[in-house]
Amino acid sequence: ASLLQLLGFQMLGSRVWGQHSLGVDIFLQTMGNPCLCKTNLSFSQIGSLENYYHFHHSKTFKRSTLSSRGPHTFLRMDPKVEWLQQQEVRRRVKRHIRGDPPSLPFNDPVWPNMWYLHCGDRNSRCRSEMNVVAAWQRGYTGRNVVVTILDDGIERNHPDLLQNYDPLASYDVNGNDHDPTPRYDASNENKHGTRCAGEVAAAANNSYCIVGIAYNARIGGIRMLDGDVTDVVEAKSLGIRPDYIDIYSASWGPDDDGKTVDGPGLLAKQAFEHGIKKGRRGLGSIFVWASGNGGREGDYCSCDGYTNSIYTISISSTTENGYKPWYLEECASTLATTYSSGAFYERKIVTTDLRHRCTDGHTGTSVSAPMVAGIIALALEANPLLTWRDVQHLLVRTSRPVHLRAADWKTNGAGHKVSHLYGFGLVDAEAIVVEAKKWKTVPPQHVCVGSLDRVPKYIRPDHVLRASTLSSACSEQREQHVLYLEHVVVRLSIAHPRRGDLQISLVSPAGTRSQLLARRVFDHSNEGFKGWEFMTVHCWGERAAGEWTLEIQDTPSQVRSPTAQGKCLHYRLLQALCPKFHSPQTFRSQIFCPNSPKFPRMGVKAKPYYTEAGHSLGSCNSVFEAERAKQKGIKMKGKKGKR
Repeated sequence: ASLLQLLGFQMLGSRVWGQHSLGVDIFLQTMGNPCLCKTNLSFSQIGSLENYYHFHHSKTFKRSTLSSRGPHTFLRMDPKVEWLQQQEVRRRVKRHIRGDPPSLPFNDPVWPNMWYLHCGDRNSRCRSEMNVVAAWQRGYTGRNVVVTILDDGIERNHPDLLQNYDPLASYDVNGNDHDPTPRYDASNENKHGTRCAGEVAAAANNSYCIVGIAYNARIGGIRMLDGDVTDVVEAKSLGIRPDYIDIYSASWGPDDDGKTVDGPGLLAKQAFEHGIKKGRRGLGSIFVWASGNGGREGDYCSCDGYTNSIYTISISSTTENGYKPWYLEECASTLATTYSSGAFYERKIVTTDLRHRCTDGHTGTSVSAPMVAGIIALALEANPLLTWRDVQHLLVRTSRPVHLRAADWKTNGAGHKVSHLYGFGLVDAEAIVVEAKKWKTVPPQHVCVGSLDRVPKYIRPDHVLRASTLSSACSEQREQHVLYLEHVVVRLSIAHPRRGDLQISLVSPAGTRSQLLARRVFDHSNEGFKGWEFMTVHCWGERAAGEWTLEIQDTPSQVRSPTAQGKCLHYRLLQALCPKFHSPQTFRSQIFCPNSPKFPRMGVKAKPYYTEAGHSLGSCNSVFEAERAKQKGIKMKGKKGKR
């Protein structure tokens, strides 16, 4: 402990409103609970990650690494320090574009303008296929479900948020306190989180502003975007009270500039994994993510490691008329879609705004993630025992193409219609609560790791490199054998003179083609891809075994030599699958899937899965349900960047 004091580490905890400060942040991984972490020094645990600590070194200038070498060397000498890392500031942008249900309609003054929820204006162009009102009429309003907005804070005393605000689901990571109130300035820069929160849980029938989709849910905010965003900041934010918070909604990510390839760091990845394994007392935290607004720049959301993760639910947008918005990013990891803004003549989304106001200018995929978070809250009220994978299965089964216009709609080998623009279609709130009510938990995943192909393969200009892999889905290993797919992941390392010239596709044994990467005209990088993971949900429910084909096409642009070749250094097929089930899912470089009944024939609508082997909703889970209800104060009946 005295060593750290001599090295200049200081206490953390004062509220920070500014954007920058002197000093650097150090992250330590220790063996057990070291004595140095029991003192009153400047440390804090990284969210809910055990044996990971955050220290601040005040005697070092942020842009200097030389002056940190001494302290780093001394810290590494401590026998209880296994690993340390100086934190780097990352750029994260908000993804905006520069009880019994009450009788309807509501008395909230902006309710008539909420065209995406109802068609009360009798406008012939109005569509409401998300069926939120129908879910309310079935009695589901998000009661006893906790949703948190990861953003620039939320205005907790806003008249439309105050009733449902939950301080236990809130924290200020930027300022190290429990008040998530945004920092106010003349430009209202930090309005984003408050707008997202209103979509989810604005109060109903309070004669003010709007009605939230889950208007009886509890809403919290994590203030984490109004300052330097590091791996530690993200990990802390993703790990706030995972046993209490059900759903985390995030409408931000790396720059949507058509040239960035970036994603969560080591700590944030561990926070995601901890959340899905331990969150909600083992059912898994639910992370909902906006897919990105880089459509105008030709961006592709598979280059965003947050929306491209199997742990997140990536949500896209459509206009009121079902057209592709100008900002939409395509990719194979998008799971579903909601309404949002479109062309200048199309209507936008109304929601809460800073300084106790309302706005009709909420735009982009920032809108869509909170909408789905609210709809998932309705589903969790219908069935509190849904796991994080159950929720993804329900979205796949109940989302619909309806009037969404896309040239690439296809039917995969399991009978699911899917698109790179919209995933499995528009979210249907009524359908998801009906299915959730009778849903039985999917069995545990099986993991099958594909072999690593280390034979370098040249990528010639104006040619397509095809590499085929025959997968047995680990049939020779009983504990890992999988039959039906959930997510499929390809981990790739490629050296190339201009990354933006590449197109990558994966063809499943059933013939389903997933475009993992499209050309990006602004991506001039010669760094290629280093172990980057591309994920697709387009093979959901298909059989895992068979021949998989990876295709890499190089179309040289005029800014590079037409003869310069690239090289595929190595790749690995990773799938998340089920042993015997109607619809599985994949992890990074693996195949997973649960045990289940006979898979339905292609083109036949699958019925809800009632497992005999997995968790039942019987006596064992009723004990857990009662404990969870007690924690949240639920009265049980019997048995419970910015985009």
